[in-house]
Order: sequence, then structure tokens, then C-alpha cells
Amino acid sequence: MYWLKPNLFSYLHVEFAMSGYASIFRSDAFSGQVIIVTGGGSGIGRCTAHELAALGAQVVITGRKIEKLDKVLAEIAEDGGKAIGKVCDIRDEAQVKQTIAEVIEQFGKIDGLVNNAGGQFPSALENISINGFDAVIKNNLHGTFLMMRETYTQWMAKHGGSIVNMAADMWGGMPGMGHSGAARAGVDNLTKTAAVEWGKSGVRVNCVAPGWIMSSGMDTYQGDFAKFIIPSLAGNVPIKRMGTESEVSAVTCFLLSQAAAFVSGMTIRIDGAASQGTRMYPLGDAENNQPFNGFHRAFIPDILKNSDKTQDSAQDDDQDENQEQAS
Repeated sequence: MYWLKPNLFSYLHVEFAMSGYASIFRSDAFSGQVIIVTGGGSGIGRCTAHELAALGAQVVITGRKIEKLDKVLAEIAEDGGKAIGKVCDIRDEAQVKQTIAEVIEQFGKIDGLVNNAGGQFPSALENISINGFDAVIKNNLHGTFLMMRETYTQWMAKHGGSIVNMAADMWGGMPGMGHSGAARAGVDNLTKTAAVEWGKSGVRVNCVAPGWIMSSGMDTYQGDFAKFIIPSLAGNVPIKRMGTESEVSAVTCFLLSQAAAFVSGMTIRIDGAASQGTRMYPLGDAENNQPFNGFHRAFIPDILKNSDKTQDSAQDDDQDENQEQAS
């Protein structure tokens, strides 16, 4: 069972009795296609790899830790999908070149690329060292560029294909993560440029910009960000919940598919309208919006479970205090 608790995060309980990924796309949508998913060992990348494999794709997941890749590969194999793993640091030009060359040598083509890999850490701008700033830029922007360029020059320039990049909700700045906001804004612009320059080759380049998504990446945060910011996220979304990994994967699969054959240069926001409006507009209660979750192996990040318990405890304390005052 994958449960979504309906108090702090405004979720609903969802029972899963399925034995495989419950995608909204037909089961052979990507049959015979070879698709690379960077950062496929966890989070949104893991979910996307599962959905693509369930839809018939030969999936290639990359990451820096073989242990994480092997775990996902075992899951996909158990579910009847096809996937291999490649250890690759997307910040390393030589490794990226080699990885793309190996995929082409092994499978004879690359139909799609999902540039999911990335990472950041919370910090005020004045506290970010140049090394810390460079590390996030290299991971989120340079790595995306290198994967795009090598996939294009080594294969897609002559054969076409589809690329989906990963941005974030950085439209009004990204306070607390300025390094990532700068990188993600660069990815958005890079997507538009590549769509224009590579359109002549039949290459479509798009981007997804997730808002606050229930993903394992949340468990990497600590301190005040984990204690105060993450528990407050759902309340700042107009539909009053966080998104699921499946909701990002579904849009990614659409952009990779033939259904999006005339879509290029677009960045699609997957954020429940959190990036719209202003602080002056009050957000009321929300209803009639159920999350989509087709991922049979999805789970709630520990940090959200712990935050939920903290909220429940705080509510119990408030009730006890009110009862004492009443008596």
C-alpha cells in the first residue's frame, strides 16, 4: 500500500493492488526504442525509468553509484522490463562521451534522452562558497549540456530523436537555493536554444519544471530546511498538496512520445500552479484534486512521514493546552 495522508499534506489514501506500473499510455508506446535516463537510481529518475520500461523501452539508467543503479535494475527486471546501468559522472566530459558511445555500440541507436540528474543544497547566497556554487552549476547545467551535446553529435544529428531536460520552480527566483535557480534557469534557456538549432535534424528538445514533488531526494535535506520549510510546502500550493513522481514521469513520457511530435522548445511546469499568482492572493482550502500515482513501487520520503508525526504531535499538544485552559 502507498498511503497519502490527508491532513498536513492534503493527500488521500491510495491503495495499490497492481503488479506493475499503471501508466496512462499504451503498453507498447516505446517498444523498440532506446532511452537514456540520467540519475535513474533514485527519485523521479527511478520512476521515469520504470514507466518507460513498462511501456516497452530499452532503458539505460546512469548515475555515480553502481549500488543504486543495480537496485533499480533488479526492480525493472522483476517487473519484466529491460534496462541496463552505466556508471557515469555527467560533469565529466570524457565519461559522458564514453557512455554515449557505449550505448550506441551496444544498441545501435538512441531514441530519447531524459536529463534528470542533478542536485543542490539549501543555503543563503551569502553563505555559498565558489566551490559550492560551481558544484551545483556543473551538476545541473554543465552535465545537462554535455549529455545533450554528445547525444546529438554522436547520434541524433543524423537520425533525430527527443530530449527532455529537467528544470525546477525557479520563475520567481529560488531563495535558499540561488545556485540551483541559476542553473535551472540556464537549462530552460538551453532547451529553447537547442530546440531551434537542432530542429533541422528532427530533434525535439523540451523541459519539465517540477514544483514540490514527494521524492526520495527530500530525505537528503537537514536542519531548518527539513524541519520548517518542507512541512510547509503543500500549504503554499493552490491545490494544497505536493506532486507525485508519477505526475512528472507522465509528462516526460508524453514529451518523448510521438504524440508530442510538434512540441519543441517548451518548458512545462508541473507544480499545481505554485509558480503562479502573487503573495497578495490568499490561498483557501482546496478539494476535488486527487494525485495520480501509477508507480507501484513508490513510497513516501521519510522526511514527510516524520514531519507528519511532528504535526500530529503539535496538534495533540494544542488540544491538551486548550482543554487545560477550558477547565
